[in-house]
Amino acid sequence: MPIDALNSACFCLSLDPDALARALDSELGQPGLAQMVRQRCPFLFAARPVFVARSQLQRMAQVMQAVESVVALPAYREQVLAGAPAIARMRAAGPLGVFFGYDFHLSQGRLGLIEINTNAGGAMLNAVLARAQRACCAEVGEMAPTLADVAAFEQGIVDMFRHEWRVSGLAGPNALARPLASIAIVDDAPEGQYLYPEFLLFQQLFERHGLRAVIADPAALEWRDGVLWHGELAIDLVYNRLTDFYLEQASSAALREAYLQHAIVLTPHPQAHALYADKRHLVLFSDAARLQALGVPPATQQVLLEHVPRTEVVAAAAAQRLWDARRGLFFKPVAGFGSRATYRGDKLTKRVWQDILAGDYVAQAIAAPGERRVGGADNEPATKPMKFDLRAYTYDGAVQWVAARLYQGQTTNFRTPGGGFAPLCSALSMHWAGSAQACVCGDEDAAPERADGSGAAERDPMRPLPLGEAKVLECVGCGSTYAPFFPII
Repeated sequence: MPIDALNSACFCLSLDPDALARALDSELGQPGLAQMVRQRCPFLFAARPVFVARSQLQRMAQVMQAVESVVALPAYREQVLAGAPAIARMRAAGPLGVFFGYDFHLSQGRLGLIEINTNAGGAMLNAVLARAQRACCAEVGEMAPTLADVAAFEQGIVDMFRHEWRVSGLAGPNALARPLASIAIVDDAPEGQYLYPEFLLFQQLFERHGLRAVIADPAALEWRDGVLWHGELAIDLVYNRLTDFYLEQASSAALREAYLQHAIVLTPHPQAHALYADKRHLVLFSDAARLQALGVPPATQQVLLEHVPRTEVVAAAAAQRLWDARRGLFFKPVAGFGSRATYRGDKLTKRVWQDILAGDYVAQAIAAPGERRVGGADNEPATKPMKFDLRAYTYDGAVQWVAARLYQGQTTNFRTPGGGFAPLCSALSMHWAGSAQACVCGDEDAAPERADGSGAAERDPMRPLPLGEAKVLECVGCGSTYAPFFPII
């Protein structure tokens, strides 16, 4: 059966509730966490997997590499940062920003990049989910992530934070003089956040690897004597889950000062948000003339124009045209997050339309989400379709994990019975073993070739392509392209 057809025909449960509880209460979390999830966010985990073809994952990686290559252009960075707050212009090097999230819609073979986030949540929740799967058949078992995959993912998360510390310069001149010792996971009123259970999972992960970790409201931090403190704990690194992206709120004052004084690592940081997450960038990524003016290579332009839905800034001069075309548009606030204040055009009222015109919004051509049909109780035949989107977690341009989210309604909401994070099943392995990996075409004897054209030096059927920082690989046997997972840090 074609892999895409499984989304309409496979109704087997894959979530093992007992394994999920063990992962939450002992393997990754702490006693009582499973009960907390059941009570506070019962629709966080979907019971059925989403199936995605390997070729679509490869296309997703190509789109992300295209974005990364544009963001790396000096002309793009100069243009974007010129209009950004001063705090976003203060750092040109150092920490890269953890957990970028590229969100895609995939429907009937059409892939659309609908959003980029720089503090994407859910990574540790997907680690839990991957530990709680049971395959309904051998075929599905071969497509699902393994325990080795999830263990590598967890280790990669810790390595990523340590890498942020090393490149910050705070570790000392040789980047090894002082190891990372403490992390604060910071969000407004964290215990009241819907994803608070994930903060606890991160805290446990860090502490298992010898790092002191606290969960804190920014107002609980104190700047004194050149150090950021949480109580009596000096903070080295802040894992930033705030939506106060430029640290403008009064509650962020201590954190802002520590960042301005280069006394901490803040990740992700304001410059990352300015370069990637402002939704006006989707206007540029979907505009051929602007891409050409920046000097973007034609091949990269083509990738972006084919996969970023046409987007424009909502302006009063275009109000009537956009209103008339609203049924094919999705309206998003420029600085929005978590699908808040976003609207499908066919659901708009005149009152909401006036609010959009008065605010800072973009209008994006609707890219249809995928559809996953799910069965009823006791494995009955399919009773309802669910929508799904795909989120790729990335670091330094390389994919760490790809997750699916099932939902009903206008946007992803984690409020739909049967919905939530769903395991992603594909024939593509979810990790990259290194330079000796063979292509799935099976041609282990394909002639190796270096990316710089210097010829064959070792027998390796995968070679890096010159896109971005060459994190995409190409098989010299069949020509297929791949993206390595779990970058070597």
